[in-house]
Amino acid sequence: MSAALLLLLGGGGIGWTQSAPPSLGLQQQGGQSAPSPSTPASSAAPTREENPGLINEMGKLFDKLPSILPPIKSPSETMNDLSRLATPSTMVSGRVVCPISSNGAPDCKQAADQLCQGKGYKEGKSLNADSAEKCSAKVLIPGRQRKPDDCRTDTFVTSALCQN
Repeated sequence: MSAALLLLLGGGGIGWTQSAPPSLGLQQQGGQSAPSPSTPASSAAPTREENPGLINEMGKLFDKLPSILPPIKSPSETMNDLSRLATPSTMVSGRVVCPISSNGAPDCKQAADQLCQGKGYKEGKSLNADSAEKCSAKVLIPGRQRKPDDCRTDTFVTSALCQN
């Protein structure tokens, strides 16, 4: 009995497709079921829709990926693209005070522009800034109480990226 079971399970040459349930009727060598006696011999079994399963669908997705994704560039091509997009600029150093804007904050863009214009460029962008507290000589008087308007904090642009 176990030999017959082994022949049925392992020795059969006909296998079932991944997505189609096994048919209860007789199987022919081509995988189609035998026509029933009530149907004429000329009409074949209806064709099934392709339903190959997950593995085949993932393969189709990977086949489509090159058309969906942009082409991958080499590092040298990427650097060439970036250098074409970049504007020529130069870093300069100096010390220009940032003027106080109408909202009370320091305007370091204007100071960076002044620093770059002093070096012969058109405009600039602040890279580094420094701040220092500047006090009047009144704070040095012994015994005098310090008042809020005795000192102020000045902000300076110390380096900028300049463009023509």
